[in-house]
Amino acid sequence: MRLTKIPFEETKAFAPFFLDYIHQQPSLQSFYDTFPAPENFNISLTKKKSFPKAHRDTLVSVLREQYRNTELTSAVSGNIDALRHDSAFTITTGHQLNIFTGPLYFIYKIVTVINACKKLSELHPDKKFVPVYWMASEDHDYDEIKSFRLYGTKYTWETKQQGAVGRFHTEEFKSLLEKIPGDADVFKRAYSKHKKLADAVREYVNELFGAYGVVVVDGDHAALKKEFVPVIHEDVIQHSTVNLVNATNQKLEQLNYKTQVFCRDINFFYLEDNLRSRIERKGDGFVVLDTNLTFTAAEMQQLIDEHPERFSPNVILRPLYQEIILPNLAYCGGPAEMVYWLQLKSVFDHHHIPFPILLPRNFALVIEHHVDRKLEKTGVPLTTYFEEKNFIFNSWVLAHSAHQLTVGEERDKFIQLFAALKERAENLDKSLGQFVGAENQRALNSLEKIERKMLRAGKRIHQEKLGQIEAVKNALFPNGGLQERVDNFLNFYQQDKDFIAKLITHLDPFDFRFHVLTYRS
Repeated sequence: MRLTKIPFEETKAFAPFFLDYIHQQPSLQSFYDTFPAPENFNISLTKKKSFPKAHRDTLVSVLREQYRNTELTSAVSGNIDALRHDSAFTITTGHQLNIFTGPLYFIYKIVTVINACKKLSELHPDKKFVPVYWMASEDHDYDEIKSFRLYGTKYTWETKQQGAVGRFHTEEFKSLLEKIPGDADVFKRAYSKHKKLADAVREYVNELFGAYGVVVVDGDHAALKKEFVPVIHEDVIQHSTVNLVNATNQKLEQLNYKTQVFCRDINFFYLEDNLRSRIERKGDGFVVLDTNLTFTAAEMQQLIDEHPERFSPNVILRPLYQEIILPNLAYCGGPAEMVYWLQLKSVFDHHHIPFPILLPRNFALVIEHHVDRKLEKTGVPLTTYFEEKNFIFNSWVLAHSAHQLTVGEERDKFIQLFAALKERAENLDKSLGQFVGAENQRALNSLEKIERKMLRAGKRIHQEKLGQIEAVKNALFPNGGLQERVDNFLNFYQQDKDFIAKLITHLDPFDFRFHVLTYRS
């Protein structure tokens, strides 16, 4: 593979909020503790030294239970055992339980934490760094996980199940598995072996990444939720979180940053069986929306103490939950995740929990042999392909046409002419100025129409070349979007079983640029 890197700004695919973070703009520095440079992890290591031994023991015990029906690699087993000791720390990424891993960037997230752990191990050989994938098993947005795209075809898992998706049964996968082209055995084994979606996801992540020691954590467990009881009490009963987040959001908005997530008075769902629904206060008591469940204040406090597993944090408090149960140094996520974590530092400070380093995941584009050959033939720079298709076409035609296709000079002359006419008309009768202005706009509109028609004619002359450009654009930016947000990794893994190993070799977790990986022609 050939590796090239493109500054994020040249891709035009990232919001200013995210770009300001990776460029360490002073305006954002109060919203996090430590920037994600390898040498800065000393600070987080110091803060996490006080992570409770009891929490480590609980974590290891739960992991052993969750992995009981999964064949452990020596790397994963060793990492789980290492978490008992105060010299072991995690680097974590999280993601929904998309079927068949969903889009490519799921793979890039896990590769990023693997490589971050490798780098930190070189810098701190006396410490153990464990890559963790946190399953969003309690999420209930089935629509966001039900489909994936392979070779241009969308495959969808149809089910009427409700509640936390990690608890969904996998029986209905049988018909979908029969439709998948090529070698998808890793998923067929996982979905056939396990009855719950969360267990199946753990299985295939273990098969794909077990050799690298990736540990899968499912937060949907009573023993882990027990450690979160003080936070559940404070948020549900006292509503302490909302004021903290709203104050931060106000500061960010004053800096002209658009916030990502909304905080509620209560930031927990009620979770049981096939139900995950919001808890709201009603008068002196509480209700679970879309159900008949009601609780007095005393009943709610008792429920929190006796059944914390029935309380599922939303996007506001899930990060805090993760940091309470893991000896975690950094969270790895995409642009939207980086933004909403930056909204939460005051919540961590309030609960005296160290705020993790926020590590942007790797961003990548994979170019196959045949696409690379077409790309070279078009003569269009790769960075240009990040633009909208029509912009690319217009730019190429304007640069290569033997004819003048734009009307800029004529537009300038019309503007000057009508300005002079307007002045003469207004000297005669003030009311004529508005009429001349309207005629000016009508003339300019006609010029634009002429220009569009000439551009279309120019495109017809160069139809063959534009067809080649379009083929490359469609291959690298399916449906007009970034490849990593649309295509599934099987597009490449089925052709190259070393695909993940090559990603681990080439992607740099601390190089905040767009990585372009090209199969050599």
